[in-house]
Amino acid sequence: MSIEVEDREEGSGLKDTIRVVIHALILALIVRVFLFQPFNIPSGSMIPTLLIGDYLFVSKYSYGYSRYSFPFGPNIFSGRIWAKNPDRGDVAVFKLPRDNETDYIKRVIGLPGDEIQMLHGVLHINGKAVEKTALDDYVVTDGDRERRVARYKETLPNGVSYTVLDTVKDGFGDNTEVYKVPEGHFFMMGDNRDNSTDSRFLSEVGFVPFENFVGKAQVIFFSMDEDSSFLAFWDWPESVRWSRILDRVQ
Repeated sequence: MSIEVEDREEGSGLKDTIRVVIHALILALIVRVFLFQPFNIPSGSMIPTLLIGDYLFVSKYSYGYSRYSFPFGPNIFSGRIWAKNPDRGDVAVFKLPRDNETDYIKRVIGLPGDEIQMLHGVLHINGKAVEKTALDDYVVTDGDRERRVARYKETLPNGVSYTVLDTVKDGFGDNTEVYKVPEGHFFMMGDNRDNSTDSRFLSEVGFVPFENFVGKAQVIFFSMDEDSSFLAFWDWPESVRWSRILDRVQ
């Protein structure tokens, strides 16, 4: 009799465990689909704001929801619901317009109706130069060698400030035509100006439709050296950039 009771109790315990796991998976799915999505940074286009090897959370509710807010981009509706326009200066993840599949992360520079131009490395918005202040050089370490890159603080018309790099004076993207941002679109740029494929290059990225926005970058939850492996946890004491963990993305 006691054995039968124990069997029933063990069976009940297993069912409770399965129920908890299922509830946890459903909760994780809800968070992933509707609230926060993790992304990692594979390129240096947003240096020094974001580094290769950063892992960050993107809030999907910040701009409302489009088909690209959901896995595989199901064509269940068009446009956005509960939409809120990005602010100038936001760091945002979006689907690359030319394929609507590849995720890019850049900074919102131009809003619908804006005129954007680069002249000798200085950003102009609606005919006015954006305030640009020189800072100490950014030091890039390549093995045993150090390389210095010009670093500046840009301050947008709405007061948002961030740091940009200028690797090549009067580089390929430092002098452009005037870009007129269409309605319902945004002009995106990387902070590493000479190493960013962004809206300045119309055939590669161009103007980004609001529908293509996935969410706003919020916080770095993990970061490690770009040559390190996430799975090599035994190297974490030396490879993890502990000081970047929980940094807000600005």
